[in-house]
Parts: sequence; structure tokens; C-alpha cells
Amino acid sequence: MQYPPNRRSFLIATGITALASARVLGANDSLRIGVIGAGGRMNGLLDSADKSGANYQIAAVSDVYAPRRDAVKERSKGNATTHADYREVLQQPIDAVFIGSPDHWHVPMAVDALAAGKDVYLEKPVTHTIEESAALVAAVRSSKRILQCGMQQRSWSHFRDAVDLIQGGSIGRVTQVRTYWWQNYQTSSSHKPVDIQALDWKQWLGSAPAQPFHEEKFYRWRWFWNFGGGAMTDLCTHWIDVVHWAMKSDAPKQVHMLGDKYVFEQWDCPDTVQALFRYPGFDVVYEGMMASSIDDGGLEFRGTEGTLKINRSGFSIYREGVSSKENPVVKADSFRDGTISHMQNFFDCVKSRKEPNAPVETGVAAARAGQIANLAYQRSGQISWPPKS
Repeated sequence: MQYPPNRRSFLIATGITALASARVLGANDSLRIGVIGAGGRMNGLLDSADKSGANYQIAAVSDVYAPRRDAVKERSKGNATTHADYREVLQQPIDAVFIGSPDHWHVPMAVDALAAGKDVYLEKPVTHTIEESAALVAAVRSSKRILQCGMQQRSWSHFRDAVDLIQGGSIGRVTQVRTYWWQNYQTSSSHKPVDIQALDWKQWLGSAPAQPFHEEKFYRWRWFWNFGGGAMTDLCTHWIDVVHWAMKSDAPKQVHMLGDKYVFEQWDCPDTVQALFRYPGFDVVYEGMMASSIDDGGLEFRGTEGTLKINRSGFSIYREGVSSKENPVVKADSFRDGTISHMQNFFDCVKSRKEPNAPVETGVAAARAGQIANLAYQRSGQISWPPKS
């Protein structure tokens, strides 16, 4: 990402800001937070931050669409400063930033924030391309700042319990994991008309090729290659991270993917997908479509002694050899949204300087798996990794 050189961008890029390495606490030792990207997901993150009980305040907000940044300013009771350019937020006396922009902005924004001495909560997928991975990891590890990836299952209590059971051998040797996620974009509510005069479309595009404003791209950017990666980096990324975590393996050796645009022909990305990831010693299947939501999303770990089925509501273990397969031998329910605990973990780590539950390497690996699948889709349906040439 190249920006016009000026003194401000130079200072941020080199990390030499007046308060780059100092903690800047607000009243009553509250953390001062900058919001970057104030769309729908950011509202959810802020709701979770409120419910976490953390002592924080929104000190600044940036978004290229004025109504969104104004809404966050109102949420802050008028205390937050507003900015169209996120780099101005990084000049404010803040401790950390939440980044909830479209995917193609994630790495530039995070790298700039780290260089400015801010801790970062970065929504998934943390990278838009495989090539960005090394730069993000280097920026985190060289800065000594905290970066929490938005992989909230890592802090979700029943997911943590399930991973412990799998790693402890409770279902035997796992050789296959089935993952799935169905959503129905046909039933989503209509979007509010965009006030073009209040939107900086050129800045929204960032590194993407110049192109006319398109409302579908603005609202459903995840489904266009310039800005997102479709189901594989939006939905599969969450589940493949759980697989990496439970199986202690994060590098697929071979990936196959079928994808089709059966319903949403205006998108770049397929709306119906089936993917197969081959890891050393086990396989992972992912399937989903964007015009059906009866079963939502989940995972099934198939072991030699039992099967563990898990989603965001809870998990169950079914034992091999038990006559009634309808009754689990172990069952656990979720007692609250894991994003709340994930936010709490981030705030705790900002203060303690301990490693967060979802460090940068986990986010990079989860994003990379989906990105490899997309490469397979674009290359006749299969790819070995790393490529031989």
C-alpha cells in the first residue's frame, strides 16, 4: 500500500509519534480505544466489549462513510473524535485500536497501528492474501505490541473444553473432520441507500483497482476478490482455526475445491462450495452455500472411539459401540458469546502484556488455509502446498 509521502505518514510509518510507546490511560485508568472501520461487525465488537465489563472508552473513530463514524461518536456520548482517514486516529492519545474494515485493508491498517505503538484487535481474516502474511507477523513480533486475531472460538469456554478433550484422546485418533456453514443471503434485509456525498469511495477502494461505486460491493464486499475471499476466508476461516488448534497442525499439504455461482451470479466468489484439505494424518472437509441456513455452521471431529460435534451453542460426544447414537455421553452448552470473553482476554493482555488467546500466527494460518482453497478453485480445483513451482 503506497500513500503520498508527508511528514505525518512518515512519522506513523516509522513509529516515531509523540506517544508511540507510552500507555495513555483515560480517567479511572480506563483504556482509550480507537475504532477503525465502523460497519456492522464493529458494532458487534463494541457490544461485546461493553459486555466484557472492561474499563474502556472510545476515544476516536474513523470510517470513510460519515454516517457510520457519526454513529460511533454518538455511542461514545460525543467524546470520540471523528476522522475519515484512519491514520489520523493513530495520532490520537490512545492505547489500542479495533480494526473492522474490509479484508483488503486489514494488514495496512494493522501494520500502521503497530508502528504507531498501538495494540490491535484485528478482525478475521487477518490477511487478504498469502503474500501479506510475513509482513504482518514481522510487524507484530518486532513491535512487541499485543495483536489479538478475531478468532473468538479461542476464548469460547466450550470450544476450549472440547479441544482439551480431543487432545486428551477422549474420542481416540481423529482422522477426519467435517466442517460446514450455511447462510441465506436471499433473506437478508435490504440495505439503506448509500449517501454517495458522504462516502470517500476512492479511499474505501484503497489498493483495489479503480472502479465505479457499486452498492453490492460496498455492502457485500466479502464476495468480491478485490476486497474479500468469499466463504473460505469469511466462514471456513473460523472452523479451520478450531481444527488447527485441536489437531496441533496448521499446514495443509493438498487442497481440492469445487465452487459454483448458482444463486448470486453478480458475485466474484462462488456461493456454493465444497473443499477438501489434506493434512499430515487427517483430512478436513468444508461445505456450505449462501442460500440455505437450516443447519447454520459447525464441526464434527470423527475419531476411532467417538465423534465430537460442536457449534457455537455447545458440543456433544457420541461413543462408538453405544447402542443409542441419539444420546451423547458428554454434552456441554455455551453460556455466553465467546466474543465477549475474547474481548476480555484482549483487554487483559493489553494491561498484562501476556500473549493473547489468538496470536498473529494462528490468524495467519487460518486465513492461509482459505486462501489456498481459493487458489485451488482458480486453478482447476486442486493445488499442492507449497507449490512445486
